[in-house]
Amino acid sequence: MSAQSDPVNSRSWPIDRKQVIAALVFLLSAFGLVPFVPSVEIAWVSAILLFTIYLFAFEVVSVDVAAVLVMVLLGLTSLTAPFMGLSEGLVDNRHLFDGFASNAVISIIAVMIIGAGLDKTGVMTKMAALILRIGGKTEARIIPVISGTVAFISSFMQNVGAAALFLPVVSRISARSGLPMSRLLMPMGFCAILGGTVSMVGSSPLILLNDLILTSNQALPPDRQMQAWGLFSVTPVGVALVLTGIVYFVIAGRYVLPVTESESSATGSDTLGYFHDIHGLDCTLSEVVVPDDSPLAGKQIDDIETDYRVRVIAHKRPGGEVNFGPGTLARDTEIIAGMVLGIVADPVDLDHFVDKYGLEQRDRLRTFAETLSPRKSGIAEVLIPPGSNLIGKSARDVWMRKTCGLAMLGLHRNGKTLREGDDIRNMPFHAGDILVVHTHWNALERIEKDRNFLVVTTEYPREEKLRPHKVCWAALFFFMALSMVLFTDIRLSVALLTGAVGMVLSGVLKIDEAYQAVSWKTVFLLASLIPLGLAVETSGTARWIAQEVVGLVGDAEPWVIQTAIAALATFFTLVMSNIGATVLLVPLAVNIAVQVDADPAVYALTVAIATSNSFLIPTHQVNALIMEPAGYRVPDFMRAGGIMTVLFLVVMMGMMNLVF
Repeated sequence: MSAQSDPVNSRSWPIDRKQVIAALVFLLSAFGLVPFVPSVEIAWVSAILLFTIYLFAFEVVSVDVAAVLVMVLLGLTSLTAPFMGLSEGLVDNRHLFDGFASNAVISIIAVMIIGAGLDKTGVMTKMAALILRIGGKTEARIIPVISGTVAFISSFMQNVGAAALFLPVVSRISARSGLPMSRLLMPMGFCAILGGTVSMVGSSPLILLNDLILTSNQALPPDRQMQAWGLFSVTPVGVALVLTGIVYFVIAGRYVLPVTESESSATGSDTLGYFHDIHGLDCTLSEVVVPDDSPLAGKQIDDIETDYRVRVIAHKRPGGEVNFGPGTLARDTEIIAGMVLGIVADPVDLDHFVDKYGLEQRDRLRTFAETLSPRKSGIAEVLIPPGSNLIGKSARDVWMRKTCGLAMLGLHRNGKTLREGDDIRNMPFHAGDILVVHTHWNALERIEKDRNFLVVTTEYPREEKLRPHKVCWAALFFFMALSMVLFTDIRLSVALLTGAVGMVLSGVLKIDEAYQAVSWKTVFLLASLIPLGLAVETSGTARWIAQEVVGLVGDAEPWVIQTAIAALATFFTLVMSNIGATVLLVPLAVNIAVQVDADPAVYALTVAIATSNSFLIPTHQVNALIMEPAGYRVPDFMRAGGIMTVLFLVVMMGMMNLVF
C-alpha cells in the first residue's frame, strides 16, 4: 500500500460534447483553407497544425501524448504520401527523431541534472531560506523576489537554465510558506522568459539577430545599411516587460493562477481519503493557536485528547522550535498560551474542541507547513507481528508517540477500526493488530528495522540524504558550465553537459539520481514537437502565412505593420522554434521596413523580441519545464498566458516606439 494513493488521470470516452463541437469547428476550418493554400504540402501541414492546436487546447489527451501523436502522424506521411497527393512525406523520416538530439532538449536534460546536484548539496534550501527572510511568506511579497531574481539571471544565461535551477528553490519555498507551487512557478517561469529580453545575450533570437542583420545588409542599398545592436540596447524594453510581468501576477495572480495539487502543495487529502475508505476514519490535518485567555492553557495534552477525540501530533511554543517526531512530544506536555498545535481529528470533533476552548483555527498550515507536508510526514499502517515484545502492552505503556514517533489514530482489530475516543491507547496490543498512525517518514523508515513492528505502508518518501560536503564540487562544475556558456562559443548543450557529467563523476549525484532528476514528460513534449516546426518551415507554410498576414496590412500605418509582424512572430514561436521563427521573419521584416520607409533594424529587433512572447500553450521550453511539477493544464496557460501575451505586445510596442 502506498502512503498516498496515486490519482488516476482518467478521461471518459467517448469525447464530451464540447470536444466534438470543437473538433468539427477545426475540421471545417481545415477544409475552408483548401481553396486558398498554394500547394498540397501546405494544405496538409496546415491541417496537422490545426489538429495539434485542437489537441492542446481541449486536452483530448495529455500534451506529451499529443506531441508524440503528431510526430508519428508526420512520420506516417512517408508511407501514405501517394494517397495524400504528395511526392514524399512531410518530414524526412531520417530526421523525424532529431528533436531528441537537439541542442534545446539536451540542454534541458543537462540543466535539470545540474539543478538537482545543487539541490543535493543543500544550496537550494539555503537560497529558499534567504528568499523567505527577504520576501516573507505572502504571495504578494514572494512573487516579486523570486520572479525578479530569475529574470535577472535569465538576462545573461538561457531562460530554461535559470528556471530549472530555481525549481528546487520554489519547491522549498512552497513547503515552508504553505503556498501551492502552482501559485509560484508560473510567475517565475514567465519572468524567466521575459528576462531573456533584457540583454542581447538573454535569448537565442537576440544572440542570432546581429548575424541576421549583417546578412540582410548585403541586399540593402548603402543608405539603408543597419548597425548591429549593442549588448544593452534592448535593456529598456526588457526591463519594462519584466516589471509588467511581476506587477501583473502581484495584482491579478489571485484571479488567473490556479491552485493545483502538487508534491509540495498537497495537504494529504488523498492519504486521508484512503483511510476514510478503508477504516472509516474522517480526519483533517489542522493548525490551531491557543489564545492568552483560553482555558486550555495549563492543561496537559493527555487531559484533552481522549475526551475531545483529537490527536496532537506537533506543537510549537512561542519563540521556540517546532516539536514533532520521536523524543519531542509526550502526553504530559503542558499547553501554554501562544502555543501552536498541529491536530489530526474528525472535522466535527475539531470544531467542538475549538469552540470549547476559544482557539484560533488557521485556514491553512503555516507553522507546520514544511514539517507536516506530505513529503515529510503522513498517515501509515503498522502491524503488530507475532513475537513482538509489544503484545500485551498498550500504546500508553510504551509512550509510543514519544519513543517511536507514532501518533496512533486508529486500531484495526477483528474487522473493526476503533479510533481516538474509544480508549485505544489503553488497549493491550494483540498479534495482528493494525495501527493507523501519523508519523514522520524518517521515523517510519527506522521502524521498518524494528522487529516489534511490521510496516504495511511500504511506499512513502524516503529520507533525503543531503551531501553538504560536496558543495565545492557542485559549485565548481556549475560555474564551469556557466563560464563556458557566457565566455565561449561552444554549443550550449555541450557546456551544460560538462557541468552535468561533472556532478556525477564527482559524486554530487549518483547516476540513478541524475536520471530521476530529468522530467521525461518535458523531454518528450519538446522533442516530439520539433518535427512539426520543421514541417511548417520546410513546406513553405510559415512563409505563406507570413505573406498573407503582411498582405492584409500592407497599406496601413508603419506602427500597425510593425504590430502585425510582432503578432506573427508570437504565433510562429508557439508552433515552431523561436530561432526558426526569427530566421524566417527577420528578412521579411527588413524588406517590409524598407518598403514603408521605416527603420529596418527596429523591425528586425521587433521580431527577435516578439519570439519571446510564448505564454499561451506549454510549447516553450520553460513552460514545458514547469507544467508537471506545478500540475498545470493547458487551460491554465491559456487563461494566464492570454492576458500576458496581450500585455507583452502592448508594452513592447509602446517601449520600442518610445525608445527607438
